[in-house]
Amino acid sequence: MKCDLNAYKELSWTSYGLDTRFNYPIGYHGALLSHDEYGHLDLLYRWDPGKYCHFHRHLCDVRSTVIAGQLEVVTFEEGIEVSSVIREAGSFSNMPAGDVHMERGGPDGATVLFHLFAPDGRLTELLAEDGTALKTLTTDQVLAQFRAY
Repeated sequence: MKCDLNAYKELSWTSYGLDTRFNYPIGYHGALLSHDEYGHLDLLYRWDPGKYCHFHRHLCDVRSTVIAGQLEVVTFEEGIEVSSVIREAGSFSNMPAGDVHMERGGPDGATVLFHLFAPDGRLTELLAEDGTALKTLTTDQVLAQFRAY
C-alpha cells in the first residue's frame, strides 16, 4: 500500500525526540486531526527510521492503522517483553486500555493513524524503563499542546 506523505506536510506537527532521559532513541512526530467533546481524538503520528516513541500504557481504547512504512510494536507484561510484532502498511489494530508497549519505526519510518476514545479524558501514562508511571497524559494536555503550534 503506497501513501503520498507530501499530503501531510500541511499539518501542524509536534516533534518528540529531544528527551534524553531514556536509554533508547526517541524520534516521532504527532498531528491532531480532530476531536470532540465526547472524548474522541484522531491523531496522525510519524516515526523516524529506527526510532521509538516513549514507553507508555494506554488508559483508553485505541484503534490504529499503519498507513505507510513499518511499525514494530513491543508489548510488555509486568516489566517483561512478551511480544514483538511488525505491522505493515494497511494493518489495523485495536488496543484495549491497559496495554503497555512501545513502538519503533521501520527502515523507512512509519506513519500511523490513531483513533482514541477517552470519555474520562485520560489517554496514556508515560512510563520509566522499570514500568513506573512518570506522567499521565490527558485530552486537555494534548489539545493545549497542539494549539501551541
